[in-house]
Amino acid sequence: MINTPFYIAKRYLWSKGKRNIVTLISRISLFGVMIITAALVVLLSAFNGIEKMIEQLYSEFDPQITIQHAQRKTFFENEINFSDLRSTPGIQHVSKQVEEIVVLRHEQKWINATLYGVEKNYLKDCHLSKHLINGYGASDFQDGHFAYLGADLMQNLKMALGPTEKEQVVLYAPKRNVKIRLGKAPFHSARIPIDGAMNFNQEVNAGALIWDLSSAENLLGYDHEISKIYLSLKPGFNAQEVKEILQNKLGKNQFSVKTNVEKNELIFRTSKSERLVVFIILLFVFVLAAFNLVASLTMLYVEKKESVDLLSAIGMSKKDVFNIFFYEGLLISGWGILLGLILGYGVGLLQLNVGLLRIPGANIPFPIVFTWFDLFSITLTVSALSFLFSYFPVRILMKSR
Repeated sequence: MINTPFYIAKRYLWSKGKRNIVTLISRISLFGVMIITAALVVLLSAFNGIEKMIEQLYSEFDPQITIQHAQRKTFFENEINFSDLRSTPGIQHVSKQVEEIVVLRHEQKWINATLYGVEKNYLKDCHLSKHLINGYGASDFQDGHFAYLGADLMQNLKMALGPTEKEQVVLYAPKRNVKIRLGKAPFHSARIPIDGAMNFNQEVNAGALIWDLSSAENLLGYDHEISKIYLSLKPGFNAQEVKEILQNKLGKNQFSVKTNVEKNELIFRTSKSERLVVFIILLFVFVLAAFNLVASLTMLYVEKKESVDLLSAIGMSKKDVFNIFFYEGLLISGWGILLGLILGYGVGLLQLNVGLLRIPGANIPFPIVFTWFDLFSITLTVSALSFLFSYFPVRILMKSR
């Protein structure tokens, strides 16, 4: 029989007859579902892109795992069994680090900065070469001696980059365990040629100086003392699992072991919270848009009441009548969801390939990342809401018969 509930519902939706208020509201309902679904796709994909960009900017500078003393700023190298560290499953590189707050001077400019004395392995692990402005200094660390400034810090010091000639900065570091006396300098000082400028994230760009470990130790007077140990992992190993193994080896009271995510926990949590809030707000807007669907089904029921009575008189069951209007709601929302997914992913692909929107100040295309999880969660959520807003209004209408 061609006049099934589904066929009748489809005919009501796509009828080529006269356009009335019911048809208009049905189209508005479909359009509303489409726009909200597309907005969910675009915004969640944009948040994925932002999260990935944040992860790259912060996680590449911060090593995958960092070890430091739980109570002291520095500790002696012999307090750690480096052979045992290197033999831990998943560990690729182990590098030492010293850290100190210093003052930098270039001509008449004086600025505070954070000195990171690191080994050459660390520069490879943080992919320094791809974060250097204009690529200057990309190979200068191969001999083990290097110095790199944050991009904003170099700009504030009024220093220029060049392919051959390197500008120098004077570094002042406080002396340890020294009583300040009249006429006695409280700072170690050194003149350092700068190999290049780094562009990682705002914090690093504004106040970081990376210097080779041996030079930093000599200036600061560190004798087999270090501030932190940086660990990089082999591909396929989970940082959290390796961290727990190391924490058990080193003891929880003496040494602190953190992953790069834990070190930047606030940033990552804020990003995920914003994503969740936006998702909830858009779902709320979807619920408001779904009231158009309720209005459309109600007015359609009123308009077609005589036709329904006629169908009932010739033998159509109450269940079939219910299905006509229920399927009508599913068709409106279903087409809206399908067109919304097509529109949303179309806009995302356009952004990926053309880069219509750019991040203010950074002048780079707004990042977009698609995931199967987003597609599944969006489709499931809006489909479930559409089902509810189609089922219960029709059920209430049928009780009035």
